Amino acid sequence: MPKVGGGSCVARWQYRDVQQRLPSLLAAPIPFAHRGASAHARENTLEAFTLALRLGAPGLESDVWLTADGVAVLDHDGVVSTRLRKRPIGEVSRRQLPTHIPSLAELFESCGTAYHLSLDLKAPGTGQAVIDATRQASQDMLPRLWLCSPSWQTLLELRGQGAKLVDSTRLARIKEGPERRAATLANEGIDAVNMHHTDWTGGLAALFHRFDRVAFGWDMQFDEILRSALRMGLDGIYSNWVDRMIEAYRHELGAPPVIS
Repeated sequence: MPKVGGGSCVARWQYRDVQQRLPSLLAAPIPFAHRGASAHARENTLEAFTLALRLGAPGLESDVWLTADGVAVLDHDGVVSTRLRKRPIGEVSRRQLPTHIPSLAELFESCGTAYHLSLDLKAPGTGQAVIDATRQASQDMLPRLWLCSPSWQTLLELRGQGAKLVDSTRLARIKEGPERRAATLANEGIDAVNMHHTDWTGGLAALFHRFDRVAFGWDMQFDEILRSALRMGLDGIYSNWVDRMIEAYRHELGAPPVIS
């Protein structure tokens, strides 16, 4: 295969798009609606999550924080305005939060549990609170719960409880090299790695698959990027544009899986 030169990011992805599809590790790769259907509705709201499922996404994504009274809530910035100043979510109680910020329990009440859920853990102790809330809603959902952290070591205490654990990183941050990282994740029981779409190649996805580690890619907003990611064998894709994502998925793989 000829070496790809400097060029634009789009040009590189167009080059990748002509490749024959490589196998994924998961039988059915997961299209995740990033912050819900955030290109169509206010991000991280029950409206956005409900719309994403209605548009056909079998996976939802959000960031999760703990309030001062220990409630897991879904929000991106983790900062709220109270009276005349902004405060971290961790310093306020659940009842002090704006009504558009849902708790994880409210997500389950509104949307059920028949989907994959990817959550970026944003505060100490959040992972266990998420597992406990998920177990209370549906024990069967735990294998479809993907808990992400930029420090995979912090996930070790969550092993053995049924949830999937994800090293959320960038290729440039893997100082020891991807092969050693893949081996370490396999040895330590971390199930997956999640990187920006520009970090991935088909060869790199195959490397992590060789160690039975799932490969996710995020920030995929355009058809050529979404389709190329699926062709290189990624096991999960994240997009704000649920309609584009599902259309690309159907083009490459057929209908997304239906979870009952």
